[in-house]
Amino acid sequence: MGVITVATGRTRRGLTSLHTAGRGLPLLLVAVAALLGSRSYAAGCTLGRLAELPVTMNGLRPLVHAKINGNDAVFVADSGAFYSSLTPAAATEFKLSLTPAPFGLIVRGVGGETRAVYLTKVKTFTIFDLPVPNVDFLVLGNDMGEGVAGLLGQNVFRIADVEYDLAKGAIRLMRPMDCKNVNLAYWVTKSQPYSVIDIDLAIPTQPHTVGVAYLNGSKIHVMFDTGAATSALTPEAAKRAGVSLDGPGVVSAGYTSGIGRNVVKAWIAPFASFKIGDEEIRNTRLRIADLGMPGTDMLIGADFFLSHRVYVASSQRKLYFTYNGGPVFNLAQAPAAESAASEAADTAGEPTDAAGFARRGAASAARHDYAHAIADLTRACELAPTEASYFYERGLAHGQNKEPDLALADFDAAIKLKPDDVAALVARASVRAGRHDPEAAIVADLEQADRAAPKEDPVRMRIGYLYGYIGQPQAAIAQFSKWIEVRERGDVHMSNALNARCWARAWWGQELEQALADCNAALKLSPNTASYLDSRGLVYLRQNQYDKAIADYDAALRLQPANASSLYGRGVARMHKGQGAQGNADLSAAAALQPQIAAEMGKHGISP
Repeated sequence: MGVITVATGRTRRGLTSLHTAGRGLPLLLVAVAALLGSRSYAAGCTLGRLAELPVTMNGLRPLVHAKINGNDAVFVADSGAFYSSLTPAAATEFKLSLTPAPFGLIVRGVGGETRAVYLTKVKTFTIFDLPVPNVDFLVLGNDMGEGVAGLLGQNVFRIADVEYDLAKGAIRLMRPMDCKNVNLAYWVTKSQPYSVIDIDLAIPTQPHTVGVAYLNGSKIHVMFDTGAATSALTPEAAKRAGVSLDGPGVVSAGYTSGIGRNVVKAWIAPFASFKIGDEEIRNTRLRIADLGMPGTDMLIGADFFLSHRVYVASSQRKLYFTYNGGPVFNLAQAPAAESAASEAADTAGEPTDAAGFARRGAASAARHDYAHAIADLTRACELAPTEASYFYERGLAHGQNKEPDLALADFDAAIKLKPDDVAALVARASVRAGRHDPEAAIVADLEQADRAAPKEDPVRMRIGYLYGYIGQPQAAIAQFSKWIEVRERGDVHMSNALNARCWARAWWGQELEQALADCNAALKLSPNTASYLDSRGLVYLRQNQYDKAIADYDAALRLQPANASSLYGRGVARMHKGQGAQGNADLSAAAALQPQIAAEMGKHGISP
């Protein structure tokens, strides 16, 4: 989740100095305003468009492009972030120098708070196609995934009124003049319904968009956060609405993370009613997690923004929105009829160029509306047949639509146009691995991606997993090591990376002392994690420390009873200790869950 807030009290002075240092972006709009016109909207009211920022949805993450000292950089458009930031790995990649953040600055978000905050100055930051000199960024947080350098936050989006039109691939900065009592949902027709709610006054130290909604009739305070992929509410808000975590229909949803250094447990629960403005959603399911933000009961995430067009009128302290159609919170199950309703709800502003079709196609793919996504991306490919990214995006849509052959053809086309396209190379390797294509072809793609990617690139974790999947643990270890070496131990993903390297070493049967150190470090960061205990159990098994292996497998199976790997490993350890009956029982249970496990383990010398 993308929400970032700051601790109160002694950080006030630090924040004031930070915002004073960041005045370059507001000055940018003086130049932008000269380029874009305005129009009379209502009697006495003029509405000007200051700038439009193209947005490409990557799943439920709205991505925007900018440049850092002339180099392309991808950011998450995050209305929940109080200030724009870069990851430590991105700062390293762009060769930026770091200085301590303003005194007392503590950043808090989902997953807790972090005091490891730095500041960097980008000599030339290009956004809206205009260069801005000497722009400050915070440097903090966790790895954000392949290609993402950081977050674009409220120091950009609070420059003016802002319109989020993610379904059509755009965020627009707007300047109303003399529009105090005017409806600023300027796109609505006379017959189209819209909603409006009051929002809190935004100031530099508290710039978030906050309003009120009702959950099962209970009043809750909501924050509009495009950086949160899915909307989520706190356990306390759910309880006030009459839903407890052990209630009927509530199921575990694993874990989630944000800017903090911890993962938090999540649940999904049914709710009879969610009401905001004049819109009520009945019989929906919502995610519950400890958001760690006092005063905020719910994050309204990108799922809501994709299904609505939203205008944040800071000039009026109001928020306007219209419904695009389709599901609001459960985008993974969009029926065809609802997708058609979405298209019918707002047909104005049809794309006129390849980029527009591509952005709308990516938004449709995020809503799991693959038919419309592929149609729009096909149009983009036709209009711009030399643009590799459009073939890559269409390949992703075909892959998500379970059409691997078509996906592979598109990745082939993208790589032909751009041979060092790391994302396309790794995507093609993934499709080839899933089809069990010849190993040499998969390795060729991974080796080319390895050469093309910067050492700091988060894609190295994915490359490592693919090497592990095709049975090349040494190559996997090298990729995991590159990821680990350039990241702080406090990164929320560090425990997964350490465990992955531990498992690869144990699977290989070499460097077992280093493997044990990795697993111990992972368990120190995230105790009582079944997969980490399973990995360490394998290390002990390789070292013939059967009692320790059995103890770890016991602990893993208490947390995850149907784990074939842990059952098989414990069975092998018991057999080596002469516990034939118990060992055979474990081996049989493992085979029932995964019939090929004995053959797979045997290839690596793991057998009774």
